[in-house]
Amino acid sequence: MAEIDVEVKKWGDSLAVIIPSETVDEENLRAKDKVHLQIKKEVDVSAIFGIARGKIKATVQQLKNEARKGWD
Repeated sequence: MAEIDVEVKKWGDSLAVIIPSETVDEENLRAKDKVHLQIKKEVDVSAIFGIARGKIKATVQQLKNEARKGWD
């Protein structure tokens, strides 16, 4: 069993994935062989980093001081 990361490509009105030749050779695949495909979309996490930037006006020290108040 092989696990690979591939990019989805447009093929006419459909989408397709290309199995790399190394995987084809390792798994001894031929045209018209049936394979099981599990799809898991990768998420671009770079968009969520810094999501609160500019929304929190307190400094880090002020936030730490506020957190410590609950421990006193």
